[in-house]
Amino acid sequence: MAFAAFVALFVFLNRLDARHGRLFRGSDKQSRSVNAIARLLLILLPGLFFTLYSMQVSTVGSWAKGFATVMGDKPSMWDSVYDAQRNGPLVAFTRQLNPKVMIKPENYSEETMKEVAARYTKEAKKINADRSANMTDSTVIYVLSESFSDPSRVPGLKVNKDSMPKIREIKQNTTSGLMLSSGYGGGTANLEYMGLSGLSMANFDSSLTSPYQQLVPSEHWTPTINQMWGASKNSIGLHPYESSMYSRATNYKKFGFSHFYTLTGLDVISHQDKLDDSPYVSDEATYKSTLEQVKKTKSNQFLQVITMQNHMPYHKWYKHNDFKATSTTDKPLKDDEQESIETYQKGASLTDDATADFLAELDKLGKPVTVVFYGDHLPGIYSSASADDGNSLALHQTDYFIWSNKASGTQGNKIGNADYSSPNFFVAQAAEHMDAKVSPYLAFLTEMHSKISAMEPPVVNNIQGWDRIPEGQNIYLNAKGEPMAEEDFDAETKQLLADYKLIQYDITTGKNYLKDTSFMDLP
Repeated sequence: MAFAAFVALFVFLNRLDARHGRLFRGSDKQSRSVNAIARLLLILLPGLFFTLYSMQVSTVGSWAKGFATVMGDKPSMWDSVYDAQRNGPLVAFTRQLNPKVMIKPENYSEETMKEVAARYTKEAKKINADRSANMTDSTVIYVLSESFSDPSRVPGLKVNKDSMPKIREIKQNTTSGLMLSSGYGGGTANLEYMGLSGLSMANFDSSLTSPYQQLVPSEHWTPTINQMWGASKNSIGLHPYESSMYSRATNYKKFGFSHFYTLTGLDVISHQDKLDDSPYVSDEATYKSTLEQVKKTKSNQFLQVITMQNHMPYHKWYKHNDFKATSTTDKPLKDDEQESIETYQKGASLTDDATADFLAELDKLGKPVTVVFYGDHLPGIYSSASADDGNSLALHQTDYFIWSNKASGTQGNKIGNADYSSPNFFVAQAAEHMDAKVSPYLAFLTEMHSKISAMEPPVVNNIQGWDRIPEGQNIYLNAKGEPMAEEDFDAETKQLLADYKLIQYDITTGKNYLKDTSFMDLP
């Protein structure tokens, strides 16, 4: 009935319309031609606009990006569902259609990539001559500890007691140091991506702010370090939050993980306990779920663990909190800043205890296990310290360590050049710590890290936005944690950096020439 009434209405309106649906009056040939051209333009011009908009809206500095911003677009790349709700599904969708990933290296070709593969195949043979173990003879666990860092290192801040005494002791007895983070108060998935891929955000175009959203879904080849462990059953992911965040559920399947245990979806994480009034699953519970997965099989695995306990916001979640923070400058902390810092300190202390207990349980196992633990970024709560751009480097350094249990035979190992790192180098460092043989790719990362200890794109002292990577020069640190200028690099470092860009371009947006070589294959 409704449809019939709808049709009848249009028939009636058509009879009232003297033009009978034509754009212009007239019945001669010329009028009909004008009508046809006008209708064609009304179809083609919006289509052309939408096509050009879709091609350029992800590129910083383009007219389409400017138009979207003026129209109120506020990219929310951490959650595609929220992004669609906030900005509209069409806008959120088109933003991911044609991102500018990297500038194509001038010498990029199949021949060049074969030369790169051959160069680091030779290097891998040199490295492997002095190594006796295989990486996949052990279970490797990556622990991305949400917002974990040392409050006592924050400039202008005094704390009444140590939030991380146990992890500090662990660091003293194994490979450890400080990790350069591109994020502050956010950007978790970018650090996670670098850790899993060995690629660097410093090599991407400033328009590519979220590989998980803008790049990975459209990639034809996505080599990640978990794939070294072979069958997908050997790759397990755990994250006690929503699986839709950063499109992780979809991406982890593409990475070759058989299961990704979260609070939502088909694979539900087993332990979901929270502490006091905190809204997030505790690190203790997350570690329990991880231990279950490790004990479930005798096979060696790769596990990616992303915790949630210390995620913002930081209100008075914890009872009996005796942590205190004060300013060492002439400006006292504001009440909300102080509350956040003291709540965060308590959370970091709980992580400290839970992590030490987790390693103690792993130490009891008869199977070799190595843990790569790192904080992804500082919490975005230090408003006093962040007001000073001179504090940028200090506000972008978190703690990391690489630890092995007794069964591994490499417990207590300390490798060189570990004081500073970035997540893209962790896999190469883990291999060295484990005395494990490397692929040509890992040999390249080993050499790269020997010249540049840490590398990240420019940073800002505020919670990461998703419009673009900030303006400025990439940050490169030497073995002492001192910034280096690219123009001062020696010839070998320049060659390595050029090779890095070639490798990253080929994997992400090039023709995947390396896929047909043994570049990623362990011996």
